[in-house]
Amino acid sequence: MDRIAVISDIHGNLTALEYVLEDIAEHGITRILCLGDLIGKGPLPAECVDRVLSSCESVVKGNWDHLATQWKNCGFMKWHRDQLGPERIEQLYRLPIYLEFLMSGRMVRLCHASPHDLFHRVFIHTEAHERMRLFSPTATSEREADVLGYGDIHGAYVEHFTGIHRGKVIFNAGSVGNPLEIPQASYAILEGAYGSRETRPFSITLSRIPYNIDEAIRLATESGMPHLEEYIDELRTGVYQPRDFS
Repeated sequence: MDRIAVISDIHGNLTALEYVLEDIAEHGITRILCLGDLIGKGPLPAECVDRVLSSCESVVKGNWDHLATQWKNCGFMKWHRDQLGPERIEQLYRLPIYLEFLMSGRMVRLCHASPHDLFHRVFIHTEAHERMRLFSPTATSEREADVLGYGDIHGAYVEHFTGIHRGKVIFNAGSVGNPLEIPQASYAILEGAYGSRETRPFSITLSRIPYNIDEAIRLATESGMPHLEEYIDELRTGVYQPRDFS
């Protein structure tokens, strides 16, 4: 059986990222996929881009990654773009929107928010017929996905559908660096036969990782980043804090 770690939404929090990567290594997992939002909110976007690109087999583009390549005149994003520099911004621009592969006879599709739209937000309470759109064929595959994994909402969950959608599985990997449920980093582990067309055992496990939040706050405080107070509140409480992005 093969195991794949799926991480998402690092948001410039290098402290949380290092704790998660260490936990993945302790599980003996060497294949890591990232579902985007490497940057935004947190203090170390450049370091997180470098660490993710060097540690992960594949990385998809998140909405914050996309905005870093487009919001050239936005005061808030300018700080993050200045930390990244042109070469990393170009690396973010070139990231794909989704990944697809077979695992234990299932078509697995991974994306940040949606394989069709980076800004199409789907929550656990979104009606089933709306979430089913995430499984629909893409520009590169005429086959519906059997398993859909995404990030974006910063809340980890797994759901096995029944009834007319029986056999479909959707999961959210949660957030490494900016969880908005409990103040612990999270990621997902897929276990099955990678690349196999045969129906074989397949499982999804969600892992929660406590990390040194005080250290993350220290780095944020020293960085001169914008919206520091809101960021600290989110790290400590896991509750979203609105920001003025003008």
